[in-house]
Amino acid sequence: MTIHPFSALNPDCVLDALASIGLYGDGRLLALNSYENRVYQVGMEEGPPLVVKFYRPERWSDAAILEEHAFVAELHAQEIPAVPAQLIGGRTLHSFDNFRFAVFPRHGGRAPELDDPKVLEWTGRFIGRIHTVGAAKAFEHRPALDPHTFGQAPRDYLLENGFIPDDLRASWQSVVDQALDGVARCYGRAGEVPLLRLHGDCHGGNVLWTDAGPHFVDFDDARMGPAIQDLWMMLSGERSDMVRQLSDILAGYEDFCQFDPRQLYLVEALRTLRLIHYSAWLASRWDDPAFPVAFPWFNTQRYWQDRVLELREQVALMDEAPLWPV
Repeated sequence: MTIHPFSALNPDCVLDALASIGLYGDGRLLALNSYENRVYQVGMEEGPPLVVKFYRPERWSDAAILEEHAFVAELHAQEIPAVPAQLIGGRTLHSFDNFRFAVFPRHGGRAPELDDPKVLEWTGRFIGRIHTVGAAKAFEHRPALDPHTFGQAPRDYLLENGFIPDDLRASWQSVVDQALDGVARCYGRAGEVPLLRLHGDCHGGNVLWTDAGPHFVDFDDARMGPAIQDLWMMLSGERSDMVRQLSDILAGYEDFCQFDPRQLYLVEALRTLRLIHYSAWLASRWDDPAFPVAFPWFNTQRYWQDRVLELREQVALMDEAPLWPV
């Protein structure tokens, strides 16, 4: 049986990693909600608790991680509420016992009330500011979000590695191919859309709210992509609900960044790509013991049946008129 690298990341290893850069924990460790990486809040002998993030081995290159750190530092320098990695010994990325890690100040907060128009407008204002910085230059070492990286490549991974049950393989492959054809039509209707540096995973769980407003965490999925990627995941409910929410978000967003309405053709396409990518992400992490425990419903017959139905719905949605703010 293969031993997963994260199995060596025990409390002593966490504390020893911090000690290697001159930070001394007091033994209080709280594992935070993260599956891709391992993230801990650590009580310190001196000063407030810190957050330490251990990166999944072999996922990103050092250069790609440092691009993420540099992007968040740019945002922080512009007084945009993003949480940067701390500079310790002239570095933000450290290594210990085959693990790479970074240290962050702890910033608490609560989930944003995304049914509140003022909260949506405030959040949209800061996303607009993030995108103004993000458009200033491109990532060189991080991939783009596009139909290949989030659609075709994940489809091929699932088929090549035998995750689809034999009796569902033909129907799943057929509906995925129909969905990717729909994605291509949506991209065709949108035309040439500029790509910029994004948060990449900008949903309510990665926005923490305080009385001072929102702050943005977990830029681990930062990549090049269309601006709408950081907006559509804030939308939920019926179509009328999403139209209202989008209007509120754009009311703040366009205070700082012009929005091209052609990108609205990509909302359901990007949702479709995320669904395909998510299944492949779970499959690619199935050797990590944390995943079967956290996602016991994955890779069951019912799971793949539901994905077929879900993608059929997306095929229909992609042919509907796009959302238009009021």
